[in-house]
Amino acid sequence: MSEKRTHILLLILLGGIFYLPFLGGVHLFDWDEINFAEISREMLILKDYLRVYINFEPFWEKPPFFFWLQAGCMSLFGVGEYAARLPNAINGILSLVLIYLIGRKVYHARFGLLWAGAWLGSVLPFLYAKSGIIDPWFNTFIFLGLYGFILFYWKKESTSGISLNRSGWWYLIAGGLAIGLGILTKGPVAFLIAALCIGVYWVMQRFRWFTHPGHWTLYTLAAAAVMLIWYGLETMKNGPWFILEFNTYQYRLFSTPDAGHKGFPGYHFAVLLIGVFPASIFAVRSFFQMHPEDTAVRQDLKTWMKILFWVVLILFTIVRSKIVHYSSMCYFPMTYLAAVVLNQLWEGRLRWRGWLPAGLIGVGGLFILATLVLPWLGQHPELLRPVLAADPFGVANLDADVQWTGWEALVSLCLLAVLVSSIYAFKRKDNRSGVIILFLGTAIFVFVTLIDVIRNIEGYSQRAAIEFYEARQGEDCYVQPVGFKSYAHLFYTRKSPVTNNLSYDQNWLLSGAIDKPVYFVTRVGKEDRFEAFPDIREIGRKNGFIFLKRDMPVLSE
Repeated sequence: MSEKRTHILLLILLGGIFYLPFLGGVHLFDWDEINFAEISREMLILKDYLRVYINFEPFWEKPPFFFWLQAGCMSLFGVGEYAARLPNAINGILSLVLIYLIGRKVYHARFGLLWAGAWLGSVLPFLYAKSGIIDPWFNTFIFLGLYGFILFYWKKESTSGISLNRSGWWYLIAGGLAIGLGILTKGPVAFLIAALCIGVYWVMQRFRWFTHPGHWTLYTLAAAAVMLIWYGLETMKNGPWFILEFNTYQYRLFSTPDAGHKGFPGYHFAVLLIGVFPASIFAVRSFFQMHPEDTAVRQDLKTWMKILFWVVLILFTIVRSKIVHYSSMCYFPMTYLAAVVLNQLWEGRLRWRGWLPAGLIGVGGLFILATLVLPWLGQHPELLRPVLAADPFGVANLDADVQWTGWEALVSLCLLAVLVSSIYAFKRKDNRSGVIILFLGTAIFVFVTLIDVIRNIEGYSQRAAIEFYEARQGEDCYVQPVGFKSYAHLFYTRKSPVTNNLSYDQNWLLSGAIDKPVYFVTRVGKEDRFEAFPDIREIGRKNGFIFLKRDMPVLSE
């Protein structure tokens, strides 16, 4: 078996081991995971694969590609957490293979493995492969689209250091089509990111036309063609309303804070430094003086990756909505730049400086501290009650019957051992051991933390409500959250298509002539809004959630 095939099979095996198990081990999280899973569930029920719905009403915030993937998995494996997260687990495996092949093509097999290792063993890329959100596929398509354009440029310029067997036009069109799939996954920002990167590169070329305007036009048309197919089919079937609302929403998303997600200007810097640990520590080093790469292609790809990183980071720092997902496109360039640094350390062209281990210990110490303190606090919730005194819902969350054994803290000691061992190996110039210990050890740390810690955290935040919703499955009733936004009641009650449009009106559910029982769910501190409705009675409360019921009025004979 060839070395290339062996490496690919190894990466598929590692991805399968880390990404596929326990996808359904914890409930989907409100909002995004449950929102997307519910859209896909309704897509299967309505058998309308062009238009996106939530609560059986048109939902114009997202295009349909990711929901096609989720709906396909649900049709094979049933509606549930595992099927909802499976598309991203598959994406994680494919991403490992993809970046290995690119790294091998531009550098060599070792670089491809270093890049794949940095991806597998960094916190947020790992978590995203175990999630049910859109961004992993969205980011992959943008990265492939930009990479296709880069290959076209290298082919046109006959850049030394790479063998490109296909026509430049093939790379250009393939890149454009990938961007089009990105647009079809989450929206026009896919094209915006690619266009900004190409524009910045043009500026860095001192406004030299490194491609012909016709090339850019073809790339744009290829991207537009994918989206226009959906636009056209949806418009032909239902008219232009949905498409117009979709584009209006995309504009609003950039101009106003969405859903209350505000943050400080350095929000995404902090998210990436901490969230893409440990690759982030090596990536930071790449922005300081280093030896130039030894071929034009390698040097140029490094330039492109830095451009991609800064374009995404600055763009979403400017955007007023601050959500973790927005800067996730940076995971590709950050892990690549980390691999560049690791490769130069491996080749002895870069020295193991003191601030590298300091960075690993400093940022890694945050994860060690968190996983050490959380189990202890879980066993001593009384210590948190004074801190949360101003938040009655938060205080009530602490009443959840979550079992902390204390053994969960062992994972923090394991991470400490990983960091110390890898730093020692790097210091001895045993780079192979250093890389394997650091990134494989971090992957194991995240994997175990998801099982032992995240599941317990979910027990405080939402499990009581979700268990209540699950108990309503199959019951002919309405379920309505009051005082907070949620999609959980839709997915976990397995809500049927709406037959009475009055049920969309909360006031009708509260006081109207209802045609079936209504269950209301609210949070501690918000129950006073039911005082004006004497026929609504409390039937229970748990962990900060209050459950109420309104029965159908008894008709007199």
